[in-house]
Amino acid sequence: MAEEKKYIAVDLGAESGRVMLGSISAEKLALEEIHRFSNGPIEENGTLRWDFEGLLSEVKTGIGKAVKQAGSGVSGIGVDSWGVDFGLLDADGKLVDKPYHYRDSRTNGMMEKAFELMGKREIYESTGIQFMQLNSLYQVLAMRLGNSDVLARTKKLIFIGDLFSYYLCGEAFGEYSLASTSQMMDMKTGQWSKAIFDELSLPIEVMPDIVSTGTVIGRLTKQIAEELGCGRIPVIATGSHDTASAVAAVPAGENNNWAYLSSGTWSLMGVEVPEAIVNDKTFQYEFTNEGGVENTIRLLKNIMGLWLIQECRRQWQREGVELSYPEMTEMAQKAEPFARHIEVDYSGFLAPGDMPERINSYLAETGQKPIDDKGQMIRTILESLALKYRVVMERIEDVTGQEIDCLHIVGGGIQNELLCEFTANAIGKKVIAGPIEATASGNLLIQAKAAGQIKTLAELRKIVRNSFELKEYEPREASLWEEQYKIRYS
Repeated sequence: MAEEKKYIAVDLGAESGRVMLGSISAEKLALEEIHRFSNGPIEENGTLRWDFEGLLSEVKTGIGKAVKQAGSGVSGIGVDSWGVDFGLLDADGKLVDKPYHYRDSRTNGMMEKAFELMGKREIYESTGIQFMQLNSLYQVLAMRLGNSDVLARTKKLIFIGDLFSYYLCGEAFGEYSLASTSQMMDMKTGQWSKAIFDELSLPIEVMPDIVSTGTVIGRLTKQIAEELGCGRIPVIATGSHDTASAVAAVPAGENNNWAYLSSGTWSLMGVEVPEAIVNDKTFQYEFTNEGGVENTIRLLKNIMGLWLIQECRRQWQREGVELSYPEMTEMAQKAEPFARHIEVDYSGFLAPGDMPERINSYLAETGQKPIDDKGQMIRTILESLALKYRVVMERIEDVTGQEIDCLHIVGGGIQNELLCEFTANAIGKKVIAGPIEATASGNLLIQAKAAGQIKTLAELRKIVRNSFELKEYEPREASLWEEQYKIRYS
């Protein structure tokens, strides 16, 4: 491998974004956070949107700082983001409107409308994607059924991460992993599903060309380069879906059967397989098949994740109580074990709002006592998440026919060590936690692979193992967690 090279990762999450500078040598990756900024939905005329212009300004600020910090040539820039959301461009290549937030209510009832037009199983056979009302398919259908003038004016639809790349380099594209989250791609061909677009009367002509993960798309436009005070740096279609980048950076070896859990606002739990698995079991379990690096498939399940904790914290802030995440975890440790249980994927938890009140309403509906202690609320969420991971783990083993040896947890969620402990206890398997910065690491290393600095995915993962300290959790209190699992899910 060649000498050390520097790359810039723009990593956009639903709660915050950051720009990272990575230095990659023959054996290691060194990361430096250059710029961090908050993110979240904004309300506009009763809808939830993304402040794209504000986010783009922050992204450019971060890139400018990173270029200055690098002090020498930067070999690439890559952008990753959450899935399903998109921007719509007009004939002049300008945004027609602010992009919608995936939690906007306009998709309520849209899955049922879609099933009236095309059978549920038929949609799944084509796309292999888990049914969630926030999927791009139902967002576009809502616009079509609402006779949206915005959709009528649209010449190109571009998914969020790639939309930022478009504004940097002027090239419209749909990176494979991000496009695959839409439930509009045929996972057998890796192209847009003509059947989906025809049956639901959606405009396939507005969809971007799909490109492989790790494609060099172009270079910063002359105008952007001048604005940032740098040369025309290559823009690379990294794993534009943040989970694709995170899974690429799972520090797994090649000699064991492992699963991954990308832990953040969402929990995405699954395995890496060579081709989509679409059958009766994956349909029944509502597993999703999303694109990964080197044309792999991420067979996984979307689970609500730390969104529940985040929304509780926001509500308590609105009530004048400021709690840090470490403080909340410490409170949970002191609370009574297994006092309550919630189904974390309950649809009533999807939208922003008063999460403690919603959880208490759920408890009342299921014959459980409400919770008035904050630590107890947090512990209930964490225990319920860990038990849900056990459900999904067993279903992964059922679908693949292979027993999983260990679970790699990556992402910001590993900072909650109590959840990592609970997860090991619940699944009865070793948990390896790290790196926290899996998404940014994968983003940067995929760029290095695109530039020819790294040759294989195995080599990429070896660099991750060399670069970050990992923490292992062995299962404890097995009989207690087994008993609770049988009570909740028998």
